[in-house]
Amino acid sequence: MRSTVSGYTALSKAHKFSAAGLVTAAGAAALTFALVPQASAADAHSAGVKPVALSAQEFGVTQDAELAKAVDAAAAQAQVKAGAAVKQEAKAKADAERASRSEARKALKPAAKPAPAKPAAKPAAPVKKAYADNLDGWISESLDVLRAKGIPASYEGIKRNIMRESTGNPRAINDWDVNAVNGVPSKGLLQIIDPTFKAYHVEGTSWDIYDPVANITASCNYAADKYGSMDNVNSAY
Repeated sequence: MRSTVSGYTALSKAHKFSAAGLVTAAGAAALTFALVPQASAADAHSAGVKPVALSAQEFGVTQDAELAKAVDAAAAQAQVKAGAAVKQEAKAKADAERASRSEARKALKPAAKPAPAKPAAKPAAPVKKAYADNLDGWISESLDVLRAKGIPASYEGIKRNIMRESTGNPRAINDWDVNAVNGVPSKGLLQIIDPTFKAYHVEGTSWDIYDPVANITASCNYAADKYGSMDNVNSAY
């Protein structure tokens, strides 16, 4: 801010520096004029000093205005940066508080129950082998049961005895031999009597004496016990 002294505007510090430069350039006469503003033009003329017209630009007024603008701009920029820093700090603090509240809520939540264990998958049911519903199929199925139980027999031995005993008729019954006379006739493919069938029945087969597979399997079990195998039987047994 400039103060008025004796009707003239006092120079600021920056102006004084500018004036000093001008004094060096203008010489002693100009300096005298600048420092003694009360001297009249006549005095200056009589002294042989030509007045020097100093513009505001020469005094650095323009430079001061630009400097002030630059300072203001720098201050405004610094204020913007400071405001941004304050906002960023406030945001970081708010984020930290939200994170802290979130963690606190998580701590208060009950522990999640473990998902129920899935029941163990049931083993696939074994595929039942298909057999033909005829003499060959009955003998084949019976042989699979006999092998599983460890009872010896062969396809040829079984079929040979079936053809002799019943000619392959699963409903065959002997009503004239001694067993029939005693009330226990021989029945089925291999002509076995009821007591023997029940005694040598093989688990997994039917309890029906006329069932082809059950009849063959029980008869082979009996023959294996008495003769070592159905293969060793060549007549009534």
